[in-house]
Amino acid sequence: MLRGLKRLLLTLVGLWVVLHLMIAGVLLVWKFVPVTNSMFMISHRITGSTPVTQEWLAGDKLSDNLKRATLASEDSGFTAHHGFDLESMKKAYASNESGKKVRGGSTITQQLAKNLFLTGHRSYIRKGEEALITLMIEGLWSKQRILTVYLNVVEYGDGIYGAEAAAQHYYGKSAKSLTKDQAAFLASILPNPKYYQDHRGNGRLNGKIRTIKKRMNQVALPSG
Repeated sequence: MLRGLKRLLLTLVGLWVVLHLMIAGVLLVWKFVPVTNSMFMISHRITGSTPVTQEWLAGDKLSDNLKRATLASEDSGFTAHHGFDLESMKKAYASNESGKKVRGGSTITQQLAKNLFLTGHRSYIRKGEEALITLMIEGLWSKQRILTVYLNVVEYGDGIYGAEAAAQHYYGKSAKSLTKDQAAFLASILPNPKYYQDHRGNGRLNGKIRTIKKRMNQVALPSG
């Protein structure tokens, strides 16, 4: 009995190690080639009613306005941390414990780890996996690469993945030529893109757009 349990445990540990070696291998490949798929896209193809639209755009082709707006909205300390913003996590915990509106403390790297390899299901196991993959991404990719991949795979609406597809959908133009106002809008819908896709006049959304525009010039873009 105990021998069987030990063998099972060793097998599970071995599978876990192999899985994460595979993830590391995928990350090494994606360090150099366009990322045109993610777990979120796969899930949408299985359960969604609309097709997935996504087009890769290299980092130097993405508007600096969009980069700044996204950092101002999602992760203003992106260039300074190593995958986790402890201060934001503390604020999120305090906010949620006090019974106020739930707020997140996830960095762009954490969001990217979840988008690429995990699902939106909430559990301690998933959060642990997210943390581990976050460390792997930060260790294998530059900050510039992390932001580029994030902007190319994040969801901007029902079946709309990546900045290029979003810019074409909402403005009929490429993500390389987004204005400050357009970039602020795209960054503002990221927490709940499917809702805001059809509620662009929402008061809270417009307030967030104004805040993002004020903060855009205060964030630092990654240099490498």
